[in-house]
Amino acid sequence: MANNRSVERAQPSVAEAQLARVAGDGCARHPYLTTLLEASGPHAGRDLADAVHLLCNLHGRYPGLIELALQLCPAGSTQEWLSRASEAFERERLYLVRVTAAVGPLPSTPGAAETESSLSAARHALETLANSERKGCALGAATALVGDWWPIRRLLDRAATRAGLECPAPSLPDEASVVSVIGAAFDDSPSDRALAFGGEQLLLQHRGLFDLLEARASARGDY
Repeated sequence: MANNRSVERAQPSVAEAQLARVAGDGCARHPYLTTLLEASGPHAGRDLADAVHLLCNLHGRYPGLIELALQLCPAGSTQEWLSRASEAFERERLYLVRVTAAVGPLPSTPGAAETESSLSAARHALETLANSERKGCALGAATALVGDWWPIRRLLDRAATRAGLECPAPSLPDEASVVSVIGAAFDDSPSDRALAFGGEQLLLQHRGLFDLLEARASARGDY
């Protein structure tokens, strides 16, 4: 019995599992993001511009995933967190739009129709997650977006610096607030499948975006 209790105590909470999911499956682990952050060759500017434009296509529109989730969320701690996250992400969105304008036009790349189709599918996937009626799905996607935005912010800052823009301080909710809102919503109960699904699907879309960027760089002969 003592061993069983020890195993039970070792189980991560719902919030801890979500943070681990973002850390393990988020875009920070994608090798092409590392390539973009470290690149200094003749195509670095073009590849960064491509990344910024596609990120803006996915996340630069209003309302985004967090705003859509907020519109459907009942009053309570989750709604309060989503409201703060929405305000913070709006500042990130404005920054993304500014950087997109500063880096110049979208690089000409073979397969433009396929790119637009992929981005359209990704946007639809995010809207579906935000509008899900399954308890926790939208929160899972929103908290994963906030967590996975930090490595994306590093990419935006690098592109902004190259373009001569000032990088504003980020204001997204921190990990402690993510732990708090998930803990309040689930009370560390085992019924976290919808939250896990929302997080996994958001991270899948981000990884898919960097897969697409890598393929586009290869098609241009940059990678």
